[in-house]
Amino acid sequence: MVETVQGRGLDAQGYIAREGSLGLVPYGFRHIVAAARERLPAVFGARLHSAYLYGSIPRGTARVGRSDLDLLVVLHEEPGAGDRAQARALDAALDREFREIDGAGTLLESRARVLSELERHDLGWFVACLCTPLLGEDLAGHLPRYRPDSLLARETNGDLALLLPRWRTRIADTDADAADDADRVRRRLVRLMSRRLVRTGFTLVMPRWNGWTSDLTDMAEAFGTYYPERARQMRAAAVLGYEPVGDAGVLRSYVDDLGPWLAAEYARVHGIKAPRPDRPG
Repeated sequence: MVETVQGRGLDAQGYIAREGSLGLVPYGFRHIVAAARERLPAVFGARLHSAYLYGSIPRGTARVGRSDLDLLVVLHEEPGAGDRAQARALDAALDREFREIDGAGTLLESRARVLSELERHDLGWFVACLCTPLLGEDLAGHLPRYRPDSLLARETNGDLALLLPRWRTRIADTDADAADDADRVRRRLVRLMSRRLVRTGFTLVMPRWNGWTSDLTDMAEAFGTYYPERARQMRAAAVLGYEPVGDAGVLRSYVDDLGPWLAAEYARVHGIKAPRPDRPG
């Protein structure tokens, strides 16, 4: 067992300790994890290299009816349109069948991308530190250990400015939805954007805080230590990350105020994330 620094998510050498394990999966979600593990090889066949859980379920903090099932699937080759369609179909089937989860989401990546130099401090770190092995070879054995430094901060969340225009478009699109559907879509957007903003706020201060946590409340508190003038906004976003509401005003505040400020401050402190030419923002 890795010895961790109390409350800071680091091992005894100061590296970020891997969070989560299959042993921490709450009893009420184990049958869902078993179903996903059984279906993934049938869906992707020989293309499948490995699969991982991440998020609240392997951390042991999932809530029945509130938490989603998060999967990362690594293929031997770069995923294609057919692979993505199969992943969406799998997600829809799991969401439909298991009421204990509030949606399922499967990320698809290739083995080469996970291990690439460009992704070393983003996708590679994600696999090595935030993902729990479910199937196949664990790629963490091919990756380095990570400290909570400025390089990691830049490469994980230094692209918020690229996301903001896309968020504005998604917010505008909700105006065309029927009232009931618009509320559902807005709640999902509030949850997604709240979590991203809190995590970005946390990684902004992560090198000074010198640790790692995936708890949104703890992230907001760490951020507020260094930016007290924005602490109230970040604490509110952490609450909405767990209990979202379909409030268009919240979404507008994210893209008109908190988001632009955070993107500019992030760039000032840590710089801009290295561009991904084949994946424009």
